Amino acid sequence: MSVEQQKIPCIPVKPPKSGLDAYVSSLTKFNFNPTIHGPFQTAEAQLRGLGKILYKGTKILHPGSLPTPKTLHKIEADRTRGEVWSKLLDKSTLRAGHEKGHTSFDPGKSKTFKSCRGNWKIKYGDGSTASGKVGTDDVILGDLCVEGQAIELATQLSPEFVSNVGDGLLGLAYGHINTVRPDPVNTPVENMIAQADIQKEWELFTAYLGSWRDRDDVDRGESFYTFGYIDQDVITRCGQQPYYTPVDTTRGLWEIMSESAVVNGKTIPRTSNTAIVDTGTSLALVDDFLCREIYATIPGAVLDVKNQGWIYPTNTSLDKLPCVQLAVGGRLFEIQKEDFGFARVNSSMQYGGIQSRGDCRFDVFGATFLKAVYAIFDVGNKRFGAVQRVEGKQNLDVAKS
Repeated sequence: MSVEQQKIPCIPVKPPKSGLDAYVSSLTKFNFNPTIHGPFQTAEAQLRGLGKILYKGTKILHPGSLPTPKTLHKIEADRTRGEVWSKLLDKSTLRAGHEKGHTSFDPGKSKTFKSCRGNWKIKYGDGSTASGKVGTDDVILGDLCVEGQAIELATQLSPEFVSNVGDGLLGLAYGHINTVRPDPVNTPVENMIAQADIQKEWELFTAYLGSWRDRDDVDRGESFYTFGYIDQDVITRCGQQPYYTPVDTTRGLWEIMSESAVVNGKTIPRTSNTAIVDTGTSLALVDDFLCREIYATIPGAVLDVKNQGWIYPTNTSLDKLPCVQLAVGGRLFEIQKEDFGFARVNSSMQYGGIQSRGDCRFDVFGATFLKAVYAIFDVGNKRFGAVQRVEGKQNLDVAKS
């Protein structure tokens, strides 16, 4: 088996309506309680009065495929799940999905598909649900073929899924938090390790998350994933080799040590602190003390109860934004100043891309952080790698809400 170097481009999904929407999505996803006063005071009541706003991801992989015959699917990168639209859904759901451009997998047309024992069911924080059966098939990611991969075939989906861009979810974490019953199944990450003809150096995937703000930069704001190889053009452009740190898979996630931060040259020790690296989270979430240290450096920044988070003036100049570095293992990586602003709050203020993690015991390094690095998820060696990206220009245009 060989791996050709094929990037899988990403399709940006519809962003949250506001910074608060993105924050509530994080509350739902990581099930923590906010420590900041605002509309949502407990995880159990966090969606009260706000409607169904769950934001399940920041980027969509396109294409992933299921072979024989090969069908292309827009697959959302997720932490644990491996769901896909299937022909087993009821006719009305399939019809609605087809009208929205969804591609449904037909297991009856695949020569390599096998049914197996098991079922799955999930309920998201916004009340939407999905459930179905389980089978296995070969899944092609770029030019890497993961053989006999367990696939969760949806037989029931809430209407909310019809309006989503993606045709399914691709689990890129570790499987012991998977919900298939009675027997849990391996995620693609685990099967990369188990499959004999995938060499150890290919047992990885990478994420390069771009931004609309980078449209005038060398990379034109592109976003992509690779499976089985590291893009050397990016490494060359960044001018340095990846830095690696071990991953703790106890929670089934990509969890690393992050024991320090630096704000405008001031070092802030964070003994025993860890962070989850998650491409499916929009914000960067850190402890309240670090949030205060960061926003204390921005003139006019305030902790806003209505938005339950830190906001700052839209006219803040580049020299008034702090240099913020977060540790990945033993090395610091700087967040791009252009990504400090997440979404407009009103005519004069914007919601910050770094917010409170509440009572969560770990940080979450979402897209605000990941857009500053080239991220390498080294499955075979259980380590996370990062390369500091260098932007030619910091674009401070305010994101629309």
